[in-house]
Amino acid sequence: MPVPPVVMISSYPPRLCGIATFCEEAREFIAAGRPERDVFVISHLDGEGEGVFPLIDMSRRDWWVPVAEQIEKLQPCAVHIEHEYGLYEYVDERGHGDENAGFLEMLNALSRWPLVIEPHTVHGRLTEREANFVYRCCKRCDIFLLKCHYQKWRLDWNFTARGWTTPRNVMVVPHGARPDHRWSIKEVPRLREELGLNRNPDLGRHLVGLIGWIQSNKRWDILTSMWEEIEATVRERTGVEWDLLAAGAMRDPNHQSDYERYKGQVELLEQKGLAHYYEFVPRGEEYYKMMAVCDFIVLPSTDETQSGTLARIIALNKPYVTTAPMEGLTAQTIESGGGLLFTNRNNLRDAVIQLACDEQLRLELGHRLEVYLDEVVSWEVVARQYEQAYDYAFEANQTGKAAELDMEF
Repeated sequence: MPVPPVVMISSYPPRLCGIATFCEEAREFIAAGRPERDVFVISHLDGEGEGVFPLIDMSRRDWWVPVAEQIEKLQPCAVHIEHEYGLYEYVDERGHGDENAGFLEMLNALSRWPLVIEPHTVHGRLTEREANFVYRCCKRCDIFLLKCHYQKWRLDWNFTARGWTTPRNVMVVPHGARPDHRWSIKEVPRLREELGLNRNPDLGRHLVGLIGWIQSNKRWDILTSMWEEIEATVRERTGVEWDLLAAGAMRDPNHQSDYERYKGQVELLEQKGLAHYYEFVPRGEEYYKMMAVCDFIVLPSTDETQSGTLARIIALNKPYVTTAPMEGLTAQTIESGGGLLFTNRNNLRDAVIQLACDEQLRLELGHRLEVYLDEVVSWEVVARQYEQAYDYAFEANQTGKAAELDMEF
């Protein structure tokens, strides 16, 4: 008798979307953990691949109806939904959104199946609209997954402050990171050759990386505006030359002006022999290789709850510098001990100089990330936690009794 499949509902490649890539990686490791069981995906119309059903048509108000019909055909053991507000927002002919009302209707239609919702945006301080939506999702699903522990205890604060009873079906499963993309220092010359970086004879041996999608919130300009001063300071203290490797591409046309400004600043530094700009689509193995050739990464994000970019940094055990306080970025930096945090320009400058001047510190931070990856956020570890979530969801669905998981505090 065939094993009932897991069905994931999400955006999916080739869409250039962080959640699409997340779903692709999560699916790979969920499937590897139970080879006898299929893992299907119901995606938006632009999703492709074996076992992918591109059925979500957001031009329809009732976009969720074909999804529910396909779920009925597949008879899953669990339905695992990746949620981001923009993925399921129906917008009418007047430009008015339905505030994810269709998503809630879908949950009602799927209520006979074990439901696991994995939201990708749950801020520490919820607006009234966000709080209402999250509360309704918790009530309509069997297990509600959060990425970070702070989200769980802040959710309790958000709900009790409004006089609401906090749902107990909330579980923390961290953002997964690949355990199979770690290259040794000895392999870096080969990777540089594969990426074509060796065609630039002026590119130094030591690199600080700004890697990923070029977006307004990633604020490359903070580092580029002070890089000349940083490089001069490091060279004076150590006698070693460093270059800035800025690599990525624009994903959202709304960020065009900032993309051009950030790129232009890097190109000015390139003319001085201090940086190199490399245009590529941050997806797949090339994304990992581009980070792997860097000694450490700077991630100056000003708006992030959790980050696929940080997951790749952790996968490569790369020391890094990132923004604080910045929700998931700060939480994972504290928990892993693998990065330095900055809150202002001086902090950032000092942190970059410190990492560039201190090889032993870079090695220590990299080792901490290696342990954190192996023990906490490896997709192999995360996939086992998903299995536990599916078991909780199945039991709750079968018994009609809501799961009661421990509170964080």
